[in-house]
Amino acid sequence: MSLLGVSILNAERSLAEGGVNVDLDLSLFVQLGFFLVLLFVLKPALFDPMMKLFEERERRIEGTIADAKREDEKSAKALAKYEAIVGKARQEGATERDAIRAQGMKREAEVMAKVRAETSATLDAGRKSIGDAADAARKQLETEAQVLARQMATRVLGREVSS
Repeated sequence: MSLLGVSILNAERSLAEGGVNVDLDLSLFVQLGFFLVLLFVLKPALFDPMMKLFEERERRIEGTIADAKREDEKSAKALAKYEAIVGKARQEGATERDAIRAQGMKREAEVMAKVRAETSATLDAGRKSIGDAADAARKQLETEAQVLARQMATRVLGREVSS
């Protein structure tokens, strides 16, 4: 059996047993040394400044969020104040409109009463004038009727009739 076949058999046994083969030799300690050296060199040079940068960014974000909340509260208060002022102005406007409307209706009633009185007076004067004209026409017709009756009687009788 070749070397490759033995390695495969050993790998299959290791997998079947569920374990991992780790050789403890000098390379493990060299790698651990490199890791510790890099950790001590990179921590102050790279990781600490990055952590400070992340913390500063987080602090600024939280500060901005707090500022936004304060501005939101201020705008909500300003909106409530605006709505109160607008509501009050609407109420005052409605009151003023009702007062003006009532004043207009009162003025309309006064004008209508005056027009009715003038119309009534004009109608009464017209009726009196028509009545006077009718009486004058009756008197004139009575006079003319008497004259015509006398003329007709004179023609029918053939002689002069006295009244």
